Amino acid sequence: MIDETTGQESAVQPLRSSFERYLQDKGKGRGGDGGNYRRNAARELERFAEWAAGERGADDWTGIVPDNVDREPNFKDLDERVFREYARHLSGDRGLKQNTVQTYYRYISAWCGWCVNEGYLKAHYAQRASAMAPLPEDDGRKPGDQQAWTSEQRHELTRHVDEQARDAIETYTTLPEDTDLLDKQRARYAALKAARDRALVFVLAYTAVRVGELLRDPNDPRRRGVRWEDLSLDDGSMDVYRKKQQWDAASLPDPVISPLRSYRQLMDPPTERWPVFPTFDQRTLAELVQEELADRGEQSEAIEELRDEYARDILLALDEDIHPLSITTDGARSMLQRLTETSEVDIDHPKHDYLAPHGGRRGMGEVLVRAFGYTVAARYLDNSEEMVRERYSHIEAGELGDVATEALNEIDSLTPQPSE
Repeated sequence: MIDETTGQESAVQPLRSSFERYLQDKGKGRGGDGGNYRRNAARELERFAEWAAGERGADDWTGIVPDNVDREPNFKDLDERVFREYARHLSGDRGLKQNTVQTYYRYISAWCGWCVNEGYLKAHYAQRASAMAPLPEDDGRKPGDQQAWTSEQRHELTRHVDEQARDAIETYTTLPEDTDLLDKQRARYAALKAARDRALVFVLAYTAVRVGELLRDPNDPRRRGVRWEDLSLDDGSMDVYRKKQQWDAASLPDPVISPLRSYRQLMDPPTERWPVFPTFDQRTLAELVQEELADRGEQSEAIEELRDEYARDILLALDEDIHPLSITTDGARSMLQRLTETSEVDIDHPKHDYLAPHGGRRGMGEVLVRAFGYTVAARYLDNSEEMVRERYSHIEAGELGDVATEALNEIDSLTPQPSE
């Protein structure tokens, strides 16, 4: 086959020549430039390309190109033996868990299948039994997706952030009238940040909304973070962009309403289009404020004079209605790491040393399944009942174990006991 964009025969094209087209096909948003899958696939494809070129692996590994040839690896070099060797490389003693190895290999296998469809390869070598033989068995768990906040952890973390927010708000609202303006602003900033953190923790703890549906994802332009216009505190609902690529309403239970109302009153956003959870990163806000004011015709000297009147740029942004970006999903993880440490919540998990965002969702899933069953939990979690049953199968197993114990006790009570 001759590639229409290059005029080259596909078999002799470098492997990397296909990466961008593949990633665009798999990406999200306009031009296929966004999405977590694209980012993760790009990382694994680059690792595969480096390994194929001899830049990864054992000291004696020289890559898949013949020793007497000086060129990049191309499609002609690929066959099932290459993918078998790569599976062996991933399965080597590098500290990777067996399901992580499976995940990494699947990215490469998906690209291989796409290459067959596009005419780069004649066969899906990565899916052949001999190629996959060195892979460890998949234990059915997804890496990093097993933590679930316990009731004790949820209560301890929410109590901690509630105390922090109450103290900061009280400090701000009880300042003497003659307090210096910048000191008032510093107190307001501390109160705003504590109130934002409390609201976000309560939402993660009680709504079971995915963190990627709630906050900004830099890799997916459609996920810009929820805005105040997306919330209806009177109705107890929030519009979010779901994992299934469509807008949908999520429930806001009672424990979440009060922290959000208090936070909104304190923030007093200039418009409904303001993000509910804006970033407080000073560098990001400084650049945003300077660029926006310059676009409005302000001179640099005037901009700096205006900024000097404020203790923090987020307060200037509020007064001037300069929309900040939402905090990112990574920012939320950093926030939870900080709050977990200061709250001294007891953590016992092999992967996470803090209460990760997905643990709040999974913890609520545990509560709902135990209280109302799989059907109700599936609706609340925005998942299929089949998926929820699979994820929370340990609950059903425990309940069946109790049934079995009860049955055995019943049988034992009816069985004549041997005489002494």
